[in-house]
Amino acid sequence: MKTILTRVLDLFISMPSVISLLPVFAVVAVSVRVASKGPALFKHERAGRGGKPFMFYKFRTMRVDVDLFGPSPKSADDPRLTRVGRFLREYSLDELPQLFNVLKGDMSIVGPRPLYVSQIAEWNERQKKRLQVKPGLTGLAQVCGRGGLTVEEKLELDVKYVETKSLLLDLKIIMQTIGQIFKPKGIYEKRYSQKEFTRGQLKGQANRTDSSLEQ
Repeated sequence: MKTILTRVLDLFISMPSVISLLPVFAVVAVSVRVASKGPALFKHERAGRGGKPFMFYKFRTMRVDVDLFGPSPKSADDPRLTRVGRFLREYSLDELPQLFNVLKGDMSIVGPRPLYVSQIAEWNERQKKRLQVKPGLTGLAQVCGRGGLTVEEKLELDVKYVETKSLLLDLKIIMQTIGQIFKPKGIYEKRYSQKEFTRGQLKGQANRTDSSLEQ
């Protein structure tokens, strides 16, 4: 019953949202193409429920001729971001195409954010509990700190969401997310991990497992 209610909520929100936002989709797509050469959409394989891969969509925010494994992929000063891309990120407009992921059933409106398939190997058994539900457009970690949280803190909040999931909690997260869209803050990471990992080490690991990262 909880799964059915979640799917009903997903369709109730995503279907009218896609229809009403079609003009916005068109304007953003054209703006991305004008800002830099390349496709308007960024597509990448992410881990879905149970770790099953699915194709994830978002509007492209970076130039296509840059090092995707740069030192600060979520920094506000990242030179790889286009001017349009920076604006899209600040107001989460780059995430709008994921409404189609919700319609397809790959994602939910609320759930842990979809991460790379290769990252599953880095998680402990408790952290892997986040795979028990569909990934979401927004989640508990996104309304409790976003970029101010380390990856370990985000994973712990994801697990807490799975353990306490309810329709009431989903509605609360949705309302808090709407408020954050109009007051953008905490978008960019302050520090990646509590562990002594460097982005250079992560780059080496990612190069062995993924052929591309988020643009």
